[in-house]
Amino acid sequence: MTTDLIEINQDSPEPKAIERAAAAVRRGEVVAIPTDALYTLVADPFSLQAVGRVFQAKGREPQRSLPVIVSDIQMGEELVKETNSRFYLLARRFWPGPLTIIVPASARIPLRVTGNTGRLALRHSRSAVAQALIEAIGHPLISTSANISGQPTCRSGIEVFGLMDGTVSLVLDGGHCVGEGPTTIDITEPYWQLIKEGAISEKELASCLKPS
Repeated sequence: MTTDLIEINQDSPEPKAIERAAAAVRRGEVVAIPTDALYTLVADPFSLQAVGRVFQAKGREPQRSLPVIVSDIQMGEELVKETNSRFYLLARRFWPGPLTIIVPASARIPLRVTGNTGRLALRHSRSAVAQALIEAIGHPLISTSANISGQPTCRSGIEVFGLMDGTVSLVLDGGHCVGEGPTTIDITEPYWQLIKEGAISEKELASCLKPS
């Protein structure tokens, strides 16, 4: 596979670049884009071929789930088996932004995307590139860190290209990403659990979720 690299403005993404990326996603291919939380690999979560290509590109174990990005809370609701007050408290406080919320997945999401766990990691990115691409596709996208599993996430398009040339179809190069990685919280159990602390602190989460 030949990997193409094209420049894109992170704040005001060029429509031609977005459409080229959207066309690749529609074909079941994997695309790397800049976001508010480093570079990410995006693909169609409803295409098992695309899901397989993401696992292959990252060298990711099949029992690990793949996060998904949405364009708003309503799109997120459609992917959750059962929403609860914690979901809405967190989403309304921190979305769009660097918070990934692990929820029980609805039947709409292929089980392989969840790593056969039935749990789905959701995020609403404030990235203009991610938002434009979701709007062009018309549904949520896989959004997993642009790296080889276990290695640091890439911070520039050139870095992604150097690492993943031949394993992804297209890299949208928006220069350097300065954001921190997202925080991940699991709300599928009776008590919420911090999985990974990133741009949002555990203290901020606790303050948001404390009983009134």
